[in-house]
Amino acid sequence: MKKALMLMLIALIAVTSVFAQGGAEGTASDVVLNRDKPLVFFNRQPSDPVSGEIDMETMNWNDKTYYVGFDAVGGGVVQGQMIVDYLASADPAKLDRNGDGVIGYVLCIGDVGHNDSRARTQGIRQALGTWAGSTDPGVSQQGSANVGGTTMPVVEIDSRAMTGTDGSTWNANAATDAMGNWATQYGTQIDMVISNNDGMAMGCLQASNYPTGVPIFGYDANADALEAIAQGRLTGTVSQNADAQAEATLQTLRNLLDGLTGADVYTKGFTEPDQWGNQISATVDYDAENKALLAANEAVTIANVDRLLSGARDEGIKQSEAPVVDVLLTIYNSADNFLSSNYLPALNYYAPLMGINLTVVQGDGQNESSCLDRFTNLSNFDAYAINMVKTNSGPDYTSRLQY
Repeated sequence: MKKALMLMLIALIAVTSVFAQGGAEGTASDVVLNRDKPLVFFNRQPSDPVSGEIDMETMNWNDKTYYVGFDAVGGGVVQGQMIVDYLASADPAKLDRNGDGVIGYVLCIGDVGHNDSRARTQGIRQALGTWAGSTDPGVSQQGSANVGGTTMPVVEIDSRAMTGTDGSTWNANAATDAMGNWATQYGTQIDMVISNNDGMAMGCLQASNYPTGVPIFGYDANADALEAIAQGRLTGTVSQNADAQAEATLQTLRNLLDGLTGADVYTKGFTEPDQWGNQISATVDYDAENKALLAANEAVTIANVDRLLSGARDEGIKQSEAPVVDVLLTIYNSADNFLSSNYLPALNYYAPLMGINLTVVQGDGQNESSCLDRFTNLSNFDAYAINMVKTNSGPDYTSRLQY
């Protein structure tokens, strides 16, 4: 009798253990390990900061790992074409400030190791003919462009990577200082200012000696940049469609958490409605080679800035009945203008509609530890969305998802 009672007690303990780990209707095998959960990198693509080569080891961390961003190469082309279009309708006599018959420009390079920055530098230089085979600062050749019907030589007077005293890149204060020095050193040789993002462009405009009337181009379509275009202070920018990127980040996570696989991951909610009736209105293309979903770009000038200033959200995303899931999301720099003023508000708007509860961690833009030290309690989350400080830091995050 004692032996029978002991066997019954052992069996009861075993059953209780299974239910405790697997839920009322589950088993211990239902517990999803962190390494098997969806992982989406966004805004900063895992890559080598020197060569720009995509880190496919990180991208193949598991079959639920994807990248969401925008078409960086296409964005550089759009920015270059926007500048060329402006020049084609400009008055050479007004644009060429010192009348030397040469159009000179200075270039703010954000981060020489960032794929997006590389693409923009290349797109600008190729459009103006100053491309000399490298995206490094100072590496250019004489080009030419159609300026109001006249072909004129174009030269890149100077270009710099805008790194702050604290080590942060894409630094607006560094751009302010650089612009002040450029204006003093080169004077009326500067006919145009080009920046790889809006933050640095707005930083240039803060220089006390910024040359009045000199056209200046940015990239990102941040709120303050759009206002500056409407006011005639900024000439143009490029929208990488922050709403579409934020939606795509969330939609990819939603699809993966709903158990979708294969092409359904990047078609449901994109090219066709998902099971909850949501579909992103903007174009988001899938790059199978790099497991990347990329939003399209759009040039923004005085001609179309009013539409973007309206701030309308995507009507293709409505409140759904999707079960609520928990996602841990990191942002590399709380002070980054694009992420703080465009991307994060979009995430916070669309996430509740898609049944996603976000926990957001924001770093300082300098040290990976500012995000990694708070990339914790991982078992409490159903999925992860990561925006790294450095593009080669993917393994630092995946190593924490081993179990």
